[in-house]
Amino acid sequence: MEILADFEKRAIVHSTALAWLTSPMPGVDRRPLDRVGGEVARATSIVRYAKGSKFSPHVHTGGEEFIVLDGVFQDEHDDYPAGSYVRNPPQSSHTPRSDQGCIIFVKLWQFQPEDRTQVSLMMDNIPTIPSQAAGVSITPLYKDEIEEVSVFNFESNAKMNFLAPDGAEFLVLNGEIQAGDDLLQQHSWMRLPLGDSLIVTAKSHGAKVWIKTGNLADVSNQIKRVQAASPSKK
Repeated sequence: MEILADFEKRAIVHSTALAWLTSPMPGVDRRPLDRVGGEVARATSIVRYAKGSKFSPHVHTGGEEFIVLDGVFQDEHDDYPAGSYVRNPPQSSHTPRSDQGCIIFVKLWQFQPEDRTQVSLMMDNIPTIPSQAAGVSITPLYKDEIEEVSVFNFESNAKMNFLAPDGAEFLVLNGEIQAGDDLLQQHSWMRLPLGDSLIVTAKSHGAKVWIKTGNLADVSNQIKRVQAASPSKK
């Protein structure tokens, strides 16, 4: 399966306008944003757990990164309320569930194979640092030699010129931004190809935007790893 799989083009998805698609597990539904592969896939999705639903135990061979957007996500390791940012590295395992229901933004098979760094934090508890743009502060979440992950906090009508030499992904956590010619609202997602740029302007109530840079420079290798791990290749 391929969804928005041309990584040389800009992609935008207003996720709240998408229908929920059923997953192999009852009570767990998905809104795919981009995807290359079948059930083993390099994928970016919004996932909804109904109250009391759970997923079977599994290993994240290619790693898993997620943000809890609503409710409380759980596994045998911890409870993760809304605002949690988590990185489960390759070869980690868990048994996910949600007693009260939740919605998460999740990325699969987008880690370096040797990465073993576990991250679990509350985004609002991280001190912000100033950016070069007036009215925009940054909450740093993660950084390594390949990628950098942050939340950009825009005050009302704040503007910045965003450059993406190694590509970028945006997810609007709350508020609204004008991204070039496109209005992105809560849970809208945008992917910028390598070398792209745009002017981002917050609307009157400001905005919080999760932004990942650098990861897309490695996308061809990510897809090769998925293909090698797919059942049809074994």
